[in-house]
Amino acid sequence: MQRIEDARRQMIDQQVRAWEVLDPRVLDTLASVPRERFVPEAYRDVAFADTELPIGHGQRMLSPQLEGRILQALAIGRTDRVLEVGTGSGFLAACLARLGGTVRSLEFHGDLAERASRALRGAAVANVIVDHADAMRLDPDACYDVIAVTASLPVYDTRFEQALRPAGRLFVAVGAAPAMQALLVTRTAADQWLRTPLFETMIPPLIGAVTPARFEF
Repeated sequence: MQRIEDARRQMIDQQVRAWEVLDPRVLDTLASVPRERFVPEAYRDVAFADTELPIGHGQRMLSPQLEGRILQALAIGRTDRVLEVGTGSGFLAACLARLGGTVRSLEFHGDLAERASRALRGAAVANVIVDHADAMRLDPDACYDVIAVTASLPVYDTRFEQALRPAGRLFVAVGAAPAMQALLVTRTAADQWLRTPLFETMIPPLIGAVTPARFEF
């Protein structure tokens, strides 16, 4: 048990803080949500490593420092209604739930959705609903304070920013390899959004996302 806690503390101090994640609420959340419960059993020994871990279907659990940057950028309030696009392991959903009010998390793959639901129940996280759903078919009337897209968009798609409430915040990475731009999008008025570049990253594309048009000769 002490070995796990030492590894967790090392993850926070040497990985997350080192990437300029200094928000006390975010650091406390990463320290209190049991990451090891969400990692596939074969990778439990490296649950706190500075890497993305395979979870199936070619998907990967985001690295701790990237998760920390996402949580910090979104500045989640205690009563915020949160949408996560791409449940994956369920760990980020658990962190979003600890920081916010209620979380709806969409996962394209049914078995990943079920596994994440089990992990969330095992960690006693009660304010997350995991839906086996295609985020590209998001209800046009959906409305959230915070949206975290954990996969990238090859081409920016306005459907997610349209689902923000006034003053709502969206995290999304846009572009293609070898470098994508992470953005914080804030809805500043009914028909206005502010898109702020955060950092460069690499995240696998969202299934079904719009891709750039191909040139034909």
